[in-house]
Amino acid sequence: MSKVGVIMGSDSDLPIMQEAIDILKGFDIEVEVDIVSAHRTPEKLYDYSKNAHTRGLSVIIAGAGGAAHLPGMVAAMSPLPVIGVPVKSRNSIDGWDSILSILQMPGGVPVATVALDGAKNAGILAAQIIGTSDQCVLDKIIVYKEGLKLKVEAASKKLKY
Repeated sequence: MSKVGVIMGSDSDLPIMQEAIDILKGFDIEVEVDIVSAHRTPEKLYDYSKNAHTRGLSVIIAGAGGAAHLPGMVAAMSPLPVIGVPVKSRNSIDGWDSILSILQMPGGVPVATVALDGAKNAGILAAQIIGTSDQCVLDKIIVYKEGLKLKVEAASKKLKY
């Protein structure tokens, strides 16, 4: 069974990152959640990144605000795909500092980046990555997307009078 690591630089990021946790659990994907600060716990960051794949993780979702070094540093040290979630923190410059820090990675060190506070999409993307090799997860994604379509169709019908 695949497992996704959901990490964040601070517990203040948890309300945003909870959306990724919830969507992954909805797809019955095991989630490992932790706080790993790139600046305050660099040794933990190193250990987490270097050993994540040995603990059965398939994808890492890393949320960070402000300077937002966490996703890029994890991607630099881990062989796993990393999805970065820019978080608009209280010391942020409207979130742009976080977005650009995660988005502007050098060649060879990719981080898939979702929208500001877009942890739900990070969870869905992680599930889709896992779904490429896990038919059960893929089937759940198909059902989920069909549900999105049905919601739009229902809303469209309400508008017609």
